[in-house]
Amino acid sequence: MGSLLLGLALAAHAAEPLRIGLEGTYPPFSFYDDKGSLTGFEVELAKSLAEHMGRRPEFVTARWDGLLASLDSGRFDVVMNMVTITEERKKLYGFSAPYCYSGLQLVVGKGSKVGGLADLPGKRVGVGLNSIHETWLRRHVPDADIRTYDDDSTRNQDLLLGRLDAILNDRLAIAYLIQRYQGRLMTAGEPFDIQEKAVALRKDRSELREEIDRALAAMRKDGSLTRISTAWFNLDVSK
Repeated sequence: MGSLLLGLALAAHAAEPLRIGLEGTYPPFSFYDDKGSLTGFEVELAKSLAEHMGRRPEFVTARWDGLLASLDSGRFDVVMNMVTITEERKKLYGFSAPYCYSGLQLVVGKGSKVGGLADLPGKRVGVGLNSIHETWLRRHVPDADIRTYDDDSTRNQDLLLGRLDAILNDRLAIAYLIQRYQGRLMTAGEPFDIQEKAVALRKDRSELREEIDRALAAMRKDGSLTRISTAWFNLDVSK
């Protein structure tokens, strides 16, 4: 009887969906393709993670400025949205082992005179509202004219239309933008401030965090992390 109850408990656990919060408007990490299907690096990563956990992935989209706060309300179990591990965030949330290593990068319009960070004071720089990019810019270049956005598409269009002088974002997102708008955008300076990206969850869900870490370790071992990374970026961003 004991083994039967254990088996039923495990089966019930496996049937529980893994509710994953993400933006769905942040290419190439999570976005809707031309057919209306949710796709992207972190979408594929989340599907593989859930599979390794024996769970069914259930995606919930929300604006970035409310994603982490929604963990506290229980709207979803985890956030997978290129969340950077910081000391401030570690006081409020739990984090898995890193699954991606990236950094910050400036992007400007073709022919721009902004060549790097030293040129930003007084310039109009677009960043995501309440993002790590906004925090970094306010701390290190407070003299910039910082413009915040709650959606990436509007910010990107403002740069293309000359309403912004630069955008500060994740280097992988910038690489995607340059590829998408070939000839119209270019990087300004080298990537900087290397960052660790991880699954975010509530601090009191240590069992779930351990389960996620085991699944990520299995994905490293069987090559899933490398395969998904290479498919989206032509390099292994998991190392």
